[in-house]
Amino acid sequence: MAVGSGNIVTLQPVRGVRIGVASAGIKQTNRPDVVLFEICPAATIAGVFTKNSFCAAPVHVAKSHLSELTVGANCEKYLLINTGNANAGTGKQGMLDAMQCCTELADKVAVACDKVLPFSTGVIGELLPTEKITAVLDDAIFSLTADNWSSAAAGILTTDTRIKGHSVQFDCQGKKVTITGISKGSGMIRPNMATMLAFVATDAALDSELLQKLLNAATDQSFNRITVDGDTSTNDACMLIATAASGVEISQTDTLSLALFSQHLNQLMLEIALQIVRDGEGATKLVKVICEGANTAQEALDVAYTVAHSPLVKTALFASDANWGRILAAVGRAGIEDLDVEQIQIFLGEVCIVDGGSRAEGYTEEAGATVMARDEINIRIVLNRGVVADAVWTTDLSHEYISINADYRS
Repeated sequence: MAVGSGNIVTLQPVRGVRIGVASAGIKQTNRPDVVLFEICPAATIAGVFTKNSFCAAPVHVAKSHLSELTVGANCEKYLLINTGNANAGTGKQGMLDAMQCCTELADKVAVACDKVLPFSTGVIGELLPTEKITAVLDDAIFSLTADNWSSAAAGILTTDTRIKGHSVQFDCQGKKVTITGISKGSGMIRPNMATMLAFVATDAALDSELLQKLLNAATDQSFNRITVDGDTSTNDACMLIATAASGVEISQTDTLSLALFSQHLNQLMLEIALQIVRDGEGATKLVKVICEGANTAQEALDVAYTVAHSPLVKTALFASDANWGRILAAVGRAGIEDLDVEQIQIFLGEVCIVDGGSRAEGYTEEAGATVMARDEINIRIVLNRGVVADAVWTTDLSHEYISINADYRS
């Protein structure tokens, strides 16, 4: 199940990036499960990674290699991605396996090992079948082409039911700039930096410091505002690549170009993040939980996440049951100090369900049920104690979510 049609825009090539795919049969046969990004020498790369203490071996290696990349190095950089096996919870052997994949690819394309950043997703706690991955590296290299974004989007999927990606093109400084991104993620989604995996590239030029700053800001308002089940993965990573191939330079001092680029980047990242929620495991509804009138952003997020993570709220959403008392109870246990419940209003779509700490006057079960029957629902909580607002996006909780995760390894 998933929400909406799943149709995405045509994924535009980004000058300076080529992508290859291959089938290694890591978990399933006859499907792409190895993806290779080749990035031009002039590019800068930024990344954000999971904060899970049990972060996977490829996360450690990718972070280390990213920190060692030098601006202007006269050689390509590579991202090597596999699905079907997370290489997480695998100890020292996992590190050796991640490094082996990097080394063998580096030898084949004649670059230093630290120019290869590895990424993995899939089952946790099983050793990476390196021999399967290295056996198809030649296939991935041979298939490198600029217009392979859709194939890459398919190659990074696990329990996802459809590919996720978006492209934007806009005029800046009299030239066309392209931003294209893909992601994967369906379950184990409450990113504490990004999503399961996301790769975004632009042909604009940005220095490493500014690129990282923009990625952090875009991530915080997109991938860090979504949750399917409240679980932060061991393998989360989101990479942003700037190839400089368009000839458009985005700098801190050119405020108009910076604002334009930031706007399009932020919109693209949010679009991809929402595609993840729409394809949440077993999801039948996309739910935006908004908290307004808070004293601080953290207070607003605490309330929104408490509602979004409530199994009772999520199962009521799946059943289209306007059981508003479950939302009220979740707000009450969000841990907000000195919360005056008589000031709170709660809305289900356009329908006020709680006012002054109790059922709103004039509320009817029929009105609530009408909203709950929709595929996309807004839950709005107004605390009336400050001026800060924030929001998160989540899903309902269905029978299929339990089946997917109960049968994941079988």
